[in-house]
Amino acid sequence: MKTIERTIPAPPETVWTLWTTAGGISRWWAPDGFRTDVDRIDPTPGGELVYTMTAEDPAQVAFLQQNGLPLATQARKVFTELDPPHRVAYRSLIDFVPDHAPYEQLTTVDLEPTEGGTRVVMQVEELHDDVWTERLLAGRANELDNLARLVAASED
Repeated sequence: MKTIERTIPAPPETVWTLWTTAGGISRWWAPDGFRTDVDRIDPTPGGELVYTMTAEDPAQVAFLQQNGLPLATQARKVFTELDPPHRVAYRSLIDFVPDHAPYEQLTTVDLEPTEGGTRVVMQVEELHDDVWTERLLAGRANELDNLARLVAASED
């Protein structure tokens, strides 16, 4: 497991809501240059999160088109553990790696109250090789940065 940590300037209840509702996820989940639309969310153990990520930034759109990749992709996660507002865990379907059979990957997020907000500790199960693991970690770190920016902007 790899670990990513951030402190978010909001109480755990706020971070929890942003992590477990369609309205929350759609505001920060996508990497830079993309939009996330939640198609379905059932934040219960065994429940699914299904969302579509769509490229919006012209540079991202151009890159995807030049490489013959779709501008929108659907992703699925299955919640494995929910302990409001302390922990959320989910398995992601990794079905986008060329020439590699689909498999699942576990992410566990602990939300700990701290002075000035919430300490977010994300444990990320490694993917099938170092290159894809680093891509995953970069994406998750970008998501957490987006979450921190969203919360900081709403405080202003």
